[in-house]
Amino acid sequence: MFTDADVIHTYTRREAIQDGVLVDVSQAAREAGFRIPVAMTARAWSECVAWPETESAIQDESGRLWDVVFMAAAAARRAARRKDGDRTTFDLHVVPRGGRVPCLTTLVLHVGPGDQGECVGTVMAPGED
Repeated sequence: MFTDADVIHTYTRREAIQDGVLVDVSQAAREAGFRIPVAMTARAWSECVAWPETESAIQDESGRLWDVVFMAAAAARRAARRKDGDRTTFDLHVVPRGGRVPCLTTLVLHVGPGDQGECVGTVMAPGED
């Protein structure tokens, strides 16, 4: 009989970052006002930050990353004031690859425990858990 204490396998946040499942964006997030480590899911990174150098020069990854972490920090502050719990959504405009017209995009910020129980943030697409 299994109990809650019978752990079969764990997958740590650190391993997810090493594997590329999560992208560590903590440095940019600190500049935007976060005081905790922040990572993005590979899907959120691909859709909202990744920008190939072969595309037009209207955008670059560092600018797109700043947009995400800045808006996430603003959402975190609003959620903290309202005591909304561990998840909040936020919107930003993202220029899709191959396009020039920004699309309104929704992302989710989850703040919860990291590998050692420390507070960490994760930015993800809606539906990712």
